[in-house]
Amino acid sequence: MSARLRVNRLVAIATLSAACGLAFAAPADDPEVARLAQRVTAIEANPNAAAFGAFERLRARQAIDAVRQARSRDRQWALRIADRRVETAEVVTRTQLAQREVDRLDRERSELLVEASRRDADRARAEAERLRVQAQIQAEEAERLRQAADQEALARQEAEGLLDNVANQQASKLRAARERDAELARKEAELLGQSSTPPKPAKPKPKKK
Repeated sequence: MSARLRVNRLVAIATLSAACGLAFAAPADDPEVARLAQRVTAIEANPNAAAFGAFERLRARQAIDAVRQARSRDRQWALRIADRRVETAEVVTRTQLAQREVDRLDRERSELLVEASRRDADRARAEAERLRVQAQIQAEEAERLRQAADQEALARQEAEGLLDNVANQQASKLRAARERDAELARKEAELLGQSSTPPKPAKPKPKKK
Protein backbone atom coordinates (compact mmCIF):
# COMPACT_ATOMS: atom_id res chain seq x y z
CA MET A 1 0.00 0.00 0.00
CA SER A 2 1.41 3.38 -1.00
CA ALA A 3 1.98 6.21 1.45
CA ARG A 4 -0.79 8.29 -0.12
CA LEU A 5 -3.30 5.44 0.22
CA ARG A 6 -2.31 4.91 3.84
CA VAL A 7 -2.78 8.61 4.59
CA ASN A 8 -6.16 8.67 2.86
CA ARG A 9 -7.26 5.59 4.77
CA LEU A 10 -6.19 7.09 8.08
CA VAL A 11 -8.02 10.33 7.27
CA ALA A 12 -11.16 8.34 6.49
CA ILE A 13 -10.86 6.38 9.73
CA ALA A 14 -10.30 9.59 11.70
CA THR A 15 -13.36 11.16 10.09
CA LEU A 16 -15.46 8.08 10.92
CA SER A 17 -14.15 8.12 14.46
CA ALA A 18 -15.05 11.79 14.80
CA ALA A 19 -18.57 11.03 13.61
CA CYS A 20 -18.87 8.27 16.16
CA GLY A 21 -17.57 10.64 18.80
CA LEU A 22 -20.32 13.08 17.98
CA ALA A 23 -22.84 10.29 18.44
CA PHE A 24 -21.46 9.68 21.91
CA ALA A 25 -20.85 13.27 22.87
CA ALA A 26 -19.71 13.90 26.38
CA PRO A 27 -22.34 15.08 28.74
CA ALA A 28 -22.44 18.75 29.61
CA ASP A 29 -20.99 18.07 33.04
CA ASP A 30 -17.76 16.55 31.59
CA PRO A 31 -15.75 19.63 30.56
CA GLU A 32 -12.39 17.82 30.44
CA VAL A 33 -13.52 15.42 27.74
CA ALA A 34 -15.16 18.27 25.83
CA ARG A 35 -11.96 20.29 26.03
CA LEU A 36 -9.91 17.41 24.60
CA ALA A 37 -12.45 16.85 21.82
CA GLN A 38 -12.40 20.55 20.94
CA ARG A 39 -8.60 20.48 20.64
CA VAL A 40 -8.81 17.64 18.14
CA THR A 41 -11.63 19.39 16.28
CA ALA A 42 -9.51 22.56 16.10
CA ILE A 43 -6.74 20.59 14.40
CA GLU A 44 -9.15 19.09 11.89
CA ALA A 45 -10.77 22.48 11.22
CA ASN A 46 -7.47 23.88 9.99
CA PRO A 47 -7.43 23.26 6.21
CA ASN A 48 -3.62 23.44 6.17
CA ALA A 49 -3.40 20.63 8.75
CA ALA A 50 -6.00 18.27 7.30
CA ALA A 51 -3.36 16.09 5.60
CA PHE A 52 -1.08 15.89 8.65
CA GLY A 53 -1.23 13.83 11.82
CA ALA A 54 -4.16 11.70 10.70
CA PHE A 55 -2.97 8.62 12.61
CA GLU A 56 -2.27 10.65 15.76
CA ARG A 57 -5.68 12.30 15.59
CA LEU A 58 -7.29 8.90 15.22
CA ARG A 59 -5.57 7.64 18.36
CA ALA A 60 -6.53 10.83 20.19
CA ARG A 61 -10.21 10.29 19.26
CA GLN A 62 -10.01 6.71 20.40
CA ALA A 63 -8.47 7.78 23.72
CA ILE A 64 -11.24 10.37 24.22
CA ASP A 65 -13.86 7.69 23.56
CA ALA A 66 -12.09 5.47 26.07
CA VAL A 67 -12.44 8.23 28.69
CA ARG A 68 -16.14 8.44 28.02
CA GLN A 69 -16.52 4.71 28.42
CA ALA A 70 -14.11 4.30 31.34
CA ARG A 71 -15.30 3.34 34.76
CA SER A 72 -14.87 5.83 37.55
CA ARG A 73 -11.77 4.17 38.96
CA ASP A 74 -10.09 4.10 35.48
CA ARG A 75 -11.28 7.47 34.30
CA GLN A 76 -8.35 9.53 35.61
CA TRP A 77 -5.84 7.24 33.98
CA ALA A 78 -7.76 7.18 30.70
CA LEU A 79 -8.01 10.99 30.83
CA ARG A 80 -4.25 11.30 31.18
CA ILE A 81 -3.71 8.99 28.19
CA ALA A 82 -6.21 10.96 26.10
CA ASP A 83 -4.57 14.26 27.02
CA ARG A 84 -1.16 12.88 26.04
CA ARG A 85 -2.45 11.57 22.70
CA VAL A 86 -4.21 14.85 21.89
CA GLU A 87 -0.99 16.69 22.70
CA THR A 88 0.92 14.25 20.47
CA ALA A 89 -1.52 14.90 17.61
CA GLU A 90 -1.05 18.66 18.05
CA VAL A 91 2.75 18.38 18.15
CA VAL A 92 2.90 16.09 15.11
CA THR A 93 0.57 18.35 13.15
CA ARG A 94 2.53 21.48 14.06
CA THR A 95 5.80 19.71 13.25
CA GLN A 96 4.61 18.53 9.87
CA LEU A 97 3.17 21.95 9.09
CA ALA A 98 6.50 23.52 10.06
CA GLN A 99 8.37 20.99 7.94
CA ARG A 100 6.14 21.78 4.98
CA GLU A 101 6.85 25.48 5.51
CA VAL A 102 10.56 24.73 5.74
CA ASP A 103 10.35 22.75 2.51
CA ARG A 104 8.46 25.60 0.85
CA LEU A 105 11.04 28.10 2.03
CA ASP A 106 13.83 25.83 0.84
CA ARG A 107 12.23 25.61 -2.60
CA GLU A 108 11.72 29.35 -2.66
CA ARG A 109 15.33 29.88 -1.58
CA SER A 110 16.54 27.52 -4.30
CA GLU A 111 14.44 29.35 -6.87
CA LEU A 112 15.82 32.67 -5.65
CA LEU A 113 19.36 31.33 -5.85
CA VAL A 114 18.74 30.08 -9.37
CA GLU A 115 17.25 33.43 -10.33
CA ALA A 116 20.15 35.27 -8.70
CA SER A 117 22.61 33.04 -10.53
CA ARG A 118 20.79 33.72 -13.78
CA ARG A 119 20.86 37.46 -13.12
CA ASP A 120 24.55 37.24 -12.21
CA ALA A 121 25.19 35.33 -15.43
CA ASP A 122 23.24 37.94 -17.39
CA ARG A 123 25.23 40.72 -15.73
CA ALA A 124 28.48 38.86 -16.41
CA ARG A 125 27.54 38.38 -20.06
CA ALA A 126 26.57 42.05 -20.36
CA GLU A 127 29.85 43.13 -18.74
CA ALA A 128 31.83 40.81 -21.01
CA GLU A 129 30.03 42.21 -24.06
CA ARG A 130 30.70 45.76 -22.87
CA LEU A 131 34.39 45.00 -22.42
CA ARG A 132 34.52 43.30 -25.82
CA VAL A 133 32.97 46.32 -27.52
CA GLN A 134 35.30 48.64 -25.62
CA ALA A 135 38.33 46.57 -26.62
CA GLN A 136 37.17 46.55 -30.24
CA ILE A 137 36.76 50.33 -30.20
CA GLN A 138 40.23 50.73 -28.69
CA ALA A 139 41.72 48.38 -31.28
CA GLU A 140 40.02 50.29 -34.12
CA GLU A 141 41.27 53.58 -32.68
CA ALA A 142 44.81 52.19 -32.37
CA GLU A 143 44.67 50.98 -35.98
CA ARG A 144 43.43 54.38 -37.13
CA LEU A 145 46.26 56.12 -35.27
CA ARG A 146 48.79 53.68 -36.73
CA GLN A 147 47.55 54.32 -40.26
CA ALA A 148 47.61 58.06 -39.64
CA ALA A 149 51.17 57.80 -38.32
CA ASP A 150 52.19 55.73 -41.36
CA GLN A 151 50.63 58.27 -43.71
CA GLU A 152 52.34 61.11 -41.87
CA ALA A 153 55.70 59.34 -42.03
CA LEU A 154 55.21 58.68 -45.76
CA ALA A 155 54.27 62.30 -46.38
CA ARG A 156 57.30 63.43 -44.40
CA GLN A 157 59.55 61.15 -46.43
CA GLU A 158 58.06 62.46 -49.67
CA ALA A 159 58.52 66.06 -48.51
CA GLU A 160 62.09 65.36 -47.47
CA GLY A 161 62.71 63.72 -50.85
CA LEU A 162 61.30 66.75 -52.66
CA LEU A 163 63.45 69.06 -50.52
CA ASP A 164 66.50 66.96 -51.29
CA ASN A 165 65.72 67.09 -55.02
CA VAL A 166 65.22 70.83 -54.89
CA ALA A 167 68.42 71.27 -52.89
CA ASN A 168 70.34 69.07 -55.33
CA GLN A 169 68.92 71.01 -58.26
CA GLN A 170 69.82 74.31 -56.62
CA ALA A 171 73.30 73.03 -55.83
CA SER A 172 73.70 71.85 -59.42
CA LYS A 173 72.52 75.19 -60.72
CA LEU A 174 74.84 76.99 -58.30
CA ARG A 175 77.80 74.89 -59.40
CA ALA A 176 76.93 75.48 -63.04
CA ALA A 177 76.60 79.20 -62.42
CA ARG A 178 79.91 79.26 -60.59
CA GLU A 179 81.55 77.29 -63.35
CA ARG A 180 80.14 79.73 -65.93
CA ASP A 181 81.32 82.64 -63.85
CA ALA A 182 84.75 81.10 -63.55
CA GLU A 183 84.84 80.45 -67.27
CA LEU A 184 83.78 84.00 -68.03
CA ALA A 185 86.36 85.33 -65.60
CA ARG A 186 89.05 83.25 -67.19
CA LYS A 187 88.10 84.38 -70.66
CA GLU A 188 87.89 87.96 -69.49
CA ALA A 189 91.33 87.66 -67.95
CA GLU A 190 92.69 86.23 -71.16
CA LEU A 191 91.21 89.05 -73.14
CA LEU A 192 92.55 91.67 -70.76
CA GLY A 193 95.98 90.01 -70.84
CA GLN A 194 96.09 90.08 -74.57
CA SER A 195 95.07 93.74 -74.82
CA SER A 196 97.76 94.91 -72.36
CA THR A 197 100.72 93.29 -74.20
CA PRO A 198 102.49 95.94 -76.50
CA PRO A 199 102.85 94.99 -80.17
CA LYS A 200 106.27 93.88 -81.35
CA PRO A 201 108.07 96.27 -83.75
CA ALA A 202 108.24 95.17 -87.32
CA LYS A 203 111.60 94.09 -88.65
CA PRO A 204 113.09 96.53 -91.20
CA LYS A 205 113.11 95.34 -94.70
CA PRO A 206 116.56 94.99 -96.26
CA LYS A 207 117.51 97.65 -98.78
CA LYS A 208 117.95 96.70 -102.37
CA LYS A 209 121.24 97.26 -103.84
